[in-house]
Amino acid sequence: MRPAQENDVFHAIAHPARRQILVSLRGGERAASELAEPFEMTFGAVSLHLRVLEEAALVAVRRDGKRRLYRLRPQPLGEVVSWVDEFAAYFGERLNALGEHLDRKHGKRE
Repeated sequence: MRPAQENDVFHAIAHPARRQILVSLRGGERAASELAEPFEMTFGAVSLHLRVLEEAALVAVRRDGKRRLYRLRPQPLGEVVSWVDEFAAYFGERLNALGEHLDRKHGKRE
């Protein structure tokens, strides 16, 4: 297993605030000030989260006068999807086992 790196996509999505920022950007480009609004943290703290996302290539940033506008770059999330897919069979087996258990316990559904 390789050590986590600062620009690692897994490191970038590890924090819930960064995941929320990514979700916010699904609707399109947004200013840093807009992205900071829902958080109960300083603008500086949000800026640090944005920098981590930028270093992981999950967001692109451009200047528009004094504003910094961010947009989602979802391509690096493919690495996460590939990793999660490795466990898809496991989850399928677990869900099947749960269904069988519930059928035994409560009777088979029609």
